[in-house]
Amino acid sequence: MIGRMPVAGETLSISDVIVQLQDYSPTIPDSITTFICSEAGFETNDPRIVRLIAIASQKFISDIANDALQHCKVRLATLPTKSGKLPKNRKFTLTMEDLSPALSDYGIIVRKPPYFV
Repeated sequence: MIGRMPVAGETLSISDVIVQLQDYSPTIPDSITTFICSEAGFETNDPRIVRLIAIASQKFISDIANDALQHCKVRLATLPTKSGKLPKNRKFTLTMEDLSPALSDYGIIVRKPPYFV
């Protein structure tokens, strides 16, 4: 079952997902996930659970980055340009101006220290 994605209407049980995690290597290394979990008070020796947490963390970070990109696109679309159109090969930069509203959508409030204001 490894390497095969479920078809629409087909679901995997949690035990099937955990078994598939045995050979999966997530983007966030196991050592980092284990360290952060231990700092938060969660200890486990099962690498599949650590990988499951890493995948959930990766999804969370990906969602925030995608939301920040959407905020950036909306912000840039409202800015006046010389020709009135956005260039097609536009490169975007992640800034706090776009990241702050994306994080606030998830209940994370980011404030600048008073000496940066």
